[in-house]
Amino acid sequence: MHRERVSENVYWFQSEVYAQVTAGVIVGPQWAVVIDTLALPEEALTMREFIEHELGVQVRYVINTHYHADHAWGNCFFPGATVIGHAKCREYLLEYGVSSLETSQKQNPALRQVKIVPPHLTFDSGEMTLRVGKKNLIIVTSPGHSPDGISILVEEDRVLFAGDAFMPLPYVVDGDVDDMLASVKKIGRMGLENIIQGHGDIILRGEIDAAVRENVNYLNNIKKAVKAGGKRKNMDEYLEEITIEDCGKSRVYLGGLAETLHRRNLRALHRQMHEE
Repeated sequence: MHRERVSENVYWFQSEVYAQVTAGVIVGPQWAVVIDTLALPEEALTMREFIEHELGVQVRYVINTHYHADHAWGNCFFPGATVIGHAKCREYLLEYGVSSLETSQKQNPALRQVKIVPPHLTFDSGEMTLRVGKKNLIIVTSPGHSPDGISILVEEDRVLFAGDAFMPLPYVVDGDVDDMLASVKKIGRMGLENIIQGHGDIILRGEIDAAVRENVNYLNNIKKAVKAGGKRKNMDEYLEEITIEDCGKSRVYLGGLAETLHRRNLRALHRQMHEE
């Protein structure tokens, strides 16, 4: 697992096992806030050990940027912490997470110790604030990747933990492309020093404008391409011809996973546009 100090008392973690998924921690003088919990128990426990033994504090809060397994299934490894998330994050973890975990545990023995812990403290609009030592965290909605998406701004440092609202390749299969466009554009107007993506590397201040433009361009391009296909009979062949490069992205992103995500985006958009 990669680990980096982003600013004073703010740390970033990145999985070496699953899709470059990320997590973070903001440390106060007596306790810490964790943002997302990584994909596997081993990684969540490694992160907790670093916080407790290297940083010398306990985790009081865990914030889930959304309900997906690689961001929220590790909540159980921070016992005693209050979990914060969108109201829909709690709803989805209870409705889908429990059955999904049961299925996954049959396939992956490493997940046998996982238990679904939905958010205890939720909101569904506006923003929440949380003070951690000298840091003010502003928690806002950022849908698009999923309806329950939230992002967390470390106000003093202008560091945004964007969750999957910002990724090297936007992914909208469980969300809405127009919501994602709105969230990406909003992030671009925030005057940030760093964007912590839900997957992939940290985006630095000088790279933010270009990254925002690239993501907006990609989302607009896949919308136009799928819409142009209409309801033709050979839709699968048509979608297969829409390359990731044609839409302004590279297939090497996320260790080569970007190509698969692009294909899923196209199929999901077609369903949303033409098969309601």
